[in-house]
Amino acid sequence: MRTIDWNDENETLIMVDQTLLPIDYRMIACDNIGSLCEAIQSLRVRGAPALGAAGGFGIALAASRSSVDSMETLLDELKAAGDTIKSTRPTAVNLAWGVDRVLDAARDAYDTDGIRKIVLQEAKAIADEDVELNKRLGAHGAALLNDGDTVLTHCNAGRMACVDWGTALGVIRSAVEMGKDISVIACETRPLNQGGRITAWELMQDKIPVTLITDSMSGHVMRQGLVDSVIVGADRITQDAVFNKIGTYTHSVMAKEHGVPFCVAAPVSTFDFERMEDEVEIELREGDELRFMAGKQIAPLDVQVYNPAFDATPMENVTAIITENGVFTPPFLLDEVRFLL
Repeated sequence: MRTIDWNDENETLIMVDQTLLPIDYRMIACDNIGSLCEAIQSLRVRGAPALGAAGGFGIALAASRSSVDSMETLLDELKAAGDTIKSTRPTAVNLAWGVDRVLDAARDAYDTDGIRKIVLQEAKAIADEDVELNKRLGAHGAALLNDGDTVLTHCNAGRMACVDWGTALGVIRSAVEMGKDISVIACETRPLNQGGRITAWELMQDKIPVTLITDSMSGHVMRQGLVDSVIVGADRITQDAVFNKIGTYTHSVMAKEHGVPFCVAAPVSTFDFERMEDEVEIELREGDELRFMAGKQIAPLDVQVYNPAFDATPMENVTAIITENGVFTPPFLLDEVRFLL
């Protein structure tokens, strides 16, 4: 079952509610833009590639719910829906990429029925391509791992962050599929514990050995020689930095200090070479994500909270970036950039 998909029977967007994992694996349906935006903001659906598919399907959802018979009016409605979807999470570039790709495809239509047909076809194409590209990315990255390696990862960059297979975990899955013995150290990833709740659950489902640690233990396990490489996903890659779940930068510093390769696994759609680090807005999330854990208060209700969802890792800390087009080493040469994009 894919993490996110389209139900042709009732024209709804279906997805795994990731907030319920690992206790409950449940599919939910979004039948309007409001329910989709809530699902994105509450992290029922999350992960850069999955958000790209969500953005594309969101436009298809808006088109299927519209009853207008004017092409111009329908395109205006879809653009407005796209702006609403894109505003839900500003840091992850794939969400906007998915929206814009489907909106661009809609302009090739000759009538409103054609628009509705084309946007759904394009959204489905994004989802299908995600699975294929992740398999290619995984194969490229698996070549970097040796039999017996232990990989540290952060947050969740597995099938739950994608339509299927995964990016960072896709590399691990591909290596295991090749017959390599790979084990994983998963950081819990505060404040919502995607590493503990989702990454550990995914790997255990696949019977890949995994050990869960707190985020603050990464330096310790690297110093103890327990980590052969770090592989993380990405939500946006600019010319000078990799944006990923908060805590990634700290792991990159520890990896650099201890001579551990620090690799980023992300599809080409995650690249945003038109911007630099200081031009990207980092999403700030609600303070109650730190004041509460699983519905239980763990901090004073009135304590001031700083809760950025992402941080930026400078390229000088990155050993390699693994894409569906191959493995690239920063700093990027102009020809490499053209090839990537």
